[in-house]
Amino acid sequence: MGCPDCGAELVAFAVPEPLREFVPGTETAVALCPDCLGLQPATDPPADPAFGRVHRAFPTDPDAAVPMGLLLGLLDELAVYRSEIAALLERVEQTGVDPLLVLSRLARDPDIDPGTDLDARRYQLEQLL
Repeated sequence: MGCPDCGAELVAFAVPEPLREFVPGTETAVALCPDCLGLQPATDPPADPAFGRVHRAFPTDPDAAVPMGLLLGLLDELAVYRSEIAALLERVEQTGVDPLLVLSRLARDPDIDPGTDLDARRYQLEQLL
């Protein structure tokens, strides 16, 4: 499945029941674009998602990768999803992954062209925390 925004091959994954409240729609699966970091609805995600394809700094453990992926998908609407993003940050941190460090590394990668200014969002998230 290709990204409708940039054409890159998406990384699809199922969203476990406890995290579905953080999906903007009613989808039970979503796909993250490793190039523009956009989040799209998905169908039939693989049992073992290839989170390593997103970026070398992106977590590969689903317990951290799923909330991190959802967080990236909500970042462009920080004002709307402020509480959801804060909760997702906490979930990622509870797995031992530093989500702000992940954002920093994604922001510095010239091969990634996110639709959101990750450095600015990281700064705003620091203020949120």
